Amino acid sequence: MRETGQAFSKDVTVVNDLGLHARSAAKIAEIARDAVSKIWLQKNEERVDAGSILDILTLACGKGSKLTIVINDRSDMKTLNRIVELVKNGFGE
Repeated sequence: MRETGQAFSKDVTVVNDLGLHARSAAKIAEIARDAVSKIWLQKNEERVDAGSILDILTLACGKGSKLTIVINDRSDMKTLNRIVELVKNGFGE
């Protein structure tokens, strides 16, 4: 985990064969909406709202894509870790 200013982030790799598709984006968004502050997903230089399924899908993440999950509030650390575990476990698929 990295701390940059007030933000915290973790990197994760998409491992499932189908990549990050609508069903997996919905799972991320559901978790992210429980956060105190916004949670962001970043691929390369593109950063999107993790609470928006459509925004997540614009990242076009196939298997092997590297994502950074960013939070701005330390109280969202548990939510950050839940998203990391979801991605690491192939979205339960």
